[in-house]
Parts: sequence; C-alpha cells; structure tokens
Amino acid sequence: MSLAVDLPTLLAALTAGLLGGLHCTVMCGGIATGFHAMAPGAPGTVAWQANLGRIGGYVLAGAAVGGLGGGVLRLLRIESLALGLRMAAGVALVLVALRLLDRGGRLDLLARPGIQAWRWLQPLRGRLLPADRAWKRLGLGVLWGWMPCGLSLGLLTVAWLQAGASGGALVMAAFGLGTLPVMLPLTWTGARLVRWLQRPALRTVLAVLVLGAGLLTIAAPWLMQVPALHGPLAALGCRGF
Repeated sequence: MSLAVDLPTLLAALTAGLLGGLHCTVMCGGIATGFHAMAPGAPGTVAWQANLGRIGGYVLAGAAVGGLGGGVLRLLRIESLALGLRMAAGVALVLVALRLLDRGGRLDLLARPGIQAWRWLQPLRGRLLPADRAWKRLGLGVLWGWMPCGLSLGLLTVAWLQAGASGGALVMAAFGLGTLPVMLPLTWTGARLVRWLQRPALRTVLAVLVLGAGLLTIAAPWLMQVPALHGPLAALGCRGF
C-alpha cells in the first residue's frame, strides 16, 4: 500500500517555490547576502553552492518526513488511509495557496521563529566557518534549507502526506527548484525575474493554479469515477477509490 506523487502536486510545489522565492528574499535576504561574508570565493560560485545545499536540505527533509508517513501507512495497513492521506495533501496545497494569496502576511506566523531557529543553529554553523571549501558552503546551504518558515513547513506537510521517501523528496525538490531563479538574484536575468513576479495579477494567477491543484487532488477520487475524465486524470497520476 503506497502513494505515488502526481503531476499536479509537483507542479503546485514548483509554482509555490517560484512565488515563495519572493517571500524568501524578504525573510532570508540577510542570510543569502551574508554568505559572501561567511564564504570567501567567487560570488557566483558561492551563490550556486549555497543554494544547491539549500535545495539538498529540502530534499533530505522531504525524504525523511515522506518515509515517516510511509512507515505509518504500512504499520496501520488501512487501505482507506491512503485515500485519506492523498486528500489531506490536497488540503495542505489549498492552505499553501491561501498563504501565497495573503499579501498582508497574516498567515506567515512562522517567519520570526524561523529567523530564531537560524540563530539556534549557530553551533553547527560555527563548525563550517570559515566556509572556504565547497563542502562547507554546501553544508551551510543545507542548514539554511532546514530553517523553518510557514511556506516550507506547508510543503513539508505535503511531502509527509506522500507517504514515501521518494515522493516526499520529489515534492521538496520541485519546491526548491522553484525558488532557485529568485534566490539567485546575482545575475541580470534573476533581478528582472523578481520584478516580473512581483506583478500582483501574475502572483494571483499562479497562486490560483496551486489552489486548483489542491482542489483537484481532493476531488480526484470522485472525478475518476466519471468515464470521460478517467483517462486524463490517470495520465496526471491521479487515483480513484
């Protein structure tokens, strides 16, 4: 008994990362720019290594929580639980979409604890400083990826509900790759992309796509019972009862 991550979930995670990258520039901007003080080297190389480490941190966390969810599923051996987890993943995506649509920051309750957690990681960071080697920069990036915030924890919930290490890792990899273009603002293209994504209409459209993916995930078991929809939904990885 297992769950397989579907295409709408991966696309929603990727889109959430793309939009969430703008949030990251506010919450993590000091950390991102601080890497150049902690890690001597070419700015472009430092930026790539730090961000690859950050995405690696997401993937490791996703695999861990997804494996934990899969262990619970195998332990209980309840077939209907797999369906419940898939629907719960849809609910989690809906909550992620609502957070992306919230421009007032009312749903960003974990921003300050996230910054505090970065300070709590000071002993581990100290072991990697000065980050004068590639593996140290990657290690700092991993710690950066483990810094909790409302958006990353929301996606980790989706990863956990995939009930499998590979599915959880894929969800967080998609999320991390989505954040990459915005979190590499050292190039002209990256800076232009940030300004482009800040357009309210575009942000709303992309957030609604995440919302639609969540609603599709919730409704898929019932929609799969409609013969005309069975083929297209099956191609997206959706499953029925």
